[in-house]
Amino acid sequence: MFSPVLDCKGRELVLDQARICGIVNVTPDSFSDGGRFLDPAAAVSHALRLVEEGADMLDFGAESTRPGASPVPASEQIARVVPVIEAVAAATNVPISIDTSDPEVMRAAVAAGAGFVNDVRALRRDGALDAAAELDVVVCLMHMQGEPSDMQESPNYDDVVGDVHRFLSDRVFACQLAGIDKKRIVVDPGFGFGKTLEHNLQLLRELARFAEIAPVLAGLSRKSMLATLTGRDKAEDRVFASVAAAMLAVQGGAAIVRVHDVAATRDALLVCDAVGKHVGSSRKQSAGARAVAWDED
Repeated sequence: MFSPVLDCKGRELVLDQARICGIVNVTPDSFSDGGRFLDPAAAVSHALRLVEEGADMLDFGAESTRPGASPVPASEQIARVVPVIEAVAAATNVPISIDTSDPEVMRAAVAAGAGFVNDVRALRRDGALDAAAELDVVVCLMHMQGEPSDMQESPNYDDVVGDVHRFLSDRVFACQLAGIDKKRIVVDPGFGFGKTLEHNLQLLRELARFAEIAPVLAGLSRKSMLATLTGRDKAEDRVFASVAAAMLAVQGGAAIVRVHDVAATRDALLVCDAVGKHVGSSRKQSAGARAVAWDED
């Protein structure tokens, strides 16, 4: 049984319902909003606006991992993101995540106020596993086939769900061996990271399999798979598809959805949650009525 609370260095994320992670890219080249929040003041303002819209946590990244992206030195990532995290941590109590694979960036971000490490390489880079264990943070282990520079060239799997499940299970075990408590581990199947459209759809259909390993974070927001399905080439035009994908992920067992469009996702989650509670209540009342009827018989 997984812990219902993720302790992100004193900032708690309670998983009693699906939670929204707002994306803040402090980069010049991210696929959806590259350059918009490279200025620290703009990034801080955007982050606080996402909290007002209903974000339960924030994920900051200073290196794009879009298909074809080039690596960014750790020193540059730190210069971009640390001032932003410091300012946001002082202004809000929501958990803060750092999206990085570099141990130096992890340490700097946690010192600035982050308590969650979101790593597309699942802590496989030299020193990352030891850094995460030493920092005692929550970690999100994501699956990626290849590297951002080449991951979409020719994705191939014998069984995408089985292969990704096996990889994430192995990485959870490696984390535990390194001293990371299981209650601090989240997994992400890595939609769009070395996957074709059909691979992504299959992972979404069987997302519940991954919830057997650890709480699941699902990141489908504005991704190219949605462009393929809808024909909407501009990332900002994929809001409706992104919300639909987030809802499907939650219905499939996702504990956290990582999104650009917080307000729209929040509203949809509130409706789904209300319907779910009503259905559950109706089923209990119906079962009670049947029990009374059987007693009277």
